Amino acid sequence: MKGGIKFLMALSLILAFVPVSFAADLLTEIKEKGEIVVAMEGTWAPWTYHDGKDEKLVGYDVEVARRIAEKLGVTAAFVEGEWDGLFAGLDAGRYDIVVNGVEFTEERAEKYDFSVPYGYIHTALIVRADNDAIKSFEDLRGRTTANSVASTYMTLAESCGAEARGVDTLDETMLMVLSGRVDATLNANVSFYDYMRVHPDAPLKEVALTRDASQVCIPMRKGADSETLKRAIDAAIEELRASGELRALSEKYFGSDISGTGSGE
Repeated sequence: MKGGIKFLMALSLILAFVPVSFAADLLTEIKEKGEIVVAMEGTWAPWTYHDGKDEKLVGYDVEVARRIAEKLGVTAAFVEGEWDGLFAGLDAGRYDIVVNGVEFTEERAEKYDFSVPYGYIHTALIVRADNDAIKSFEDLRGRTTANSVASTYMTLAESCGAEARGVDTLDETMLMVLSGRVDATLNANVSFYDYMRVHPDAPLKEVALTRDASQVCIPMRKGADSETLKRAIDAAIEELRASGELRALSEKYFGSDISGTGSGE
């Protein structure tokens, strides 16, 4: 008996120094904190930008994120950063999700879990109004474009043979095209339409548009700890779609429905 007790005591001492890890549940952690940390640029109208005298953070993504947070029973805490840093922050655990017009790609899905789509968009090829040399994506070979670093737009431009130069904001992108520092840019068609609504005299034009719509989703870290969060966000998005709230937000910020409940899909 004494030998058995000594064995158990020795085993207890060994286990005391063995690190034990438990699978965390991200949704539970978020609910315990009472907030979900949402990363976005804050410089890409009409998705996420600052407006008004008080420079309040507004946009389609801002309102979608707030409504999702409400469905989860928490508040949305927004953190702004440059595009290529959003995913680095997600990887490091500084953010819970990224809500920034992120397009689903198979390559991204290898690293991140994605929500169901909450928007559908097309990529527009934009040039200066007096540029008649570029009329299609094929005409980008040997040309220069301005795009956010590591974005799907930069990837598409480079796949078409263009030299893509990194920029931080939509305004900077358009100014580079207008000044002739680059030949073109690729961007969400709805973002370009919003830019032209604000700058109706800007000598820019859309010369091509991707045929298939891209799915705009919410990425989160891949893993078992994100499973319940993904299910909760998916349910929240579908509730917002069914209630017509996504459609209303789409029409408010884009002038059309990109939510998938109408012609936007």
